[in-house]
Amino acid sequence: MYGADSPPIRVGVETGADFDELYAASFQGLTLQLYAYLGDLAEAQDVVQEAFCRAFGKWKQIRRYDDPVAWVRRVAWNLATSRFRKQKTALNFLRRQREERAAEPSPDRVALVRALAEIPPQQRRAVVLHYMAQLSVAEIARQEGVAEGTVKSWLSRGRAALAGRLSDPAQKGF
Repeated sequence: MYGADSPPIRVGVETGADFDELYAASFQGLTLQLYAYLGDLAEAQDVVQEAFCRAFGKWKQIRRYDDPVAWVRRVAWNLATSRFRKQKTALNFLRRQREERAAEPSPDRVALVRALAEIPPQQRRAVVLHYMAQLSVAEIARQEGVAEGTVKSWLSRGRAALAGRLSDPAQKGF
């Protein structure tokens, strides 16, 4: 950076004139550097352009530096590194969001789901809660707000209804 004994700012020169010169002389070289780093020409052009936009906003200060291109280069590289980090974060997020593919349901499972759909709702709920959710009769009774004997009755009737539907070859689709 220029010190107290540095040459004065040229009087009568438009603020953007030396910026335009800097831009014209440096844009292509910086873009090629960032292209080699990023592997994407359009993205390299974007980060270099963004760096020059930021430099333009602070041009009164930056034009006094010994090497204003060094400032623009540093900003461009920082922007490129930031983009890499954002892309990595986004990719990691997408990988975590990917749906796990489950195997197709077995014919037995399809038959069970179909049979469960055909029995009364109270029996179906009792069978699912007892055998799949592994709740006790007392827990089901509390959840459903009924006596334990009622739950036992639902389970008994549900098992009988399922046995009839699952043992019928016509229900299995054979």
